[in-house]
Amino acid sequence: MARIHLFEFEDQKWFPVFLRNYITDFLQFLSNKTGMYKPVVPLLVNILKTNNATTIIDLASGGGGGLIWLNDELKKEIPNLQIILTDYYPNIPAFEYTKKQADNFEYMSHSVDARNVPVELNGLRTQFLSLHHFNPNDAKQILQNAVNAKSPIAIFEVQERSFASILAMIFSPISVLLTTPFIRPFKIGRIIFTYLIPIVPLFVLWDGIVSSLRTYSVEEMNDLVNGLHNTESYSWQINRVKSAPGVVLYLIGIEKK
Repeated sequence: MARIHLFEFEDQKWFPVFLRNYITDFLQFLSNKTGMYKPVVPLLVNILKTNNATTIIDLASGGGGGLIWLNDELKKEIPNLQIILTDYYPNIPAFEYTKKQADNFEYMSHSVDARNVPVELNGLRTQFLSLHHFNPNDAKQILQNAVNAKSPIAIFEVQERSFASILAMIFSPISVLLTTPFIRPFKIGRIIFTYLIPIVPLFVLWDGIVSSLRTYSVEEMNDLVNGLHNTESYSWQINRVKSAPGVVLYLIGIEKK
């Protein structure tokens, strides 16, 4: 199945901020409750220890991803871990909620472009469920920016371009309907636009299917890194691993010592 870079509603500048936040809040809730990133915990711990790093710079964070759950797991091995949330469209209420869950979370309130990360943000760069939002040229810029800054980078996707993944996305509106009352921070608007005017489940359905169609395969991620300047200065790990809900695809880059 060829990669198709269709549009997602949450990527559009004209898309209402409150609706974008409802979508990212749902994705954060789902990832935290399912522990979908459990298989990548050893990978992250290894990168942090190998690079003597204690800071994660999370790019394109959305609502914070599965970082609340991941943070608890990572701190068992990296007690002094700090996580800084960033996004091109920062979801401040979600960032504030995430920060209240653990004292080692911080966030950038201004827009941060994953393709051109400010030099003062030093640490392991991560992306969870976001690489597919970027076309190949932009995805290469993200990776090239990390290489130029000599920063380690770890990117994870929890869907793939397959019929099974797309089928799972078709049932995503049911998940939205079942989980919305439990998502925090509580918003009356989330209830209204999920049940009374049910457009949030429809947006999640569309964006979920498109996310699968946009996801880079292992082979395509290899092509991305092969096209980078000075790519030989990095050790790259690109693979897929089974997770409880399905599969996690990952791309990890660490500067060679």
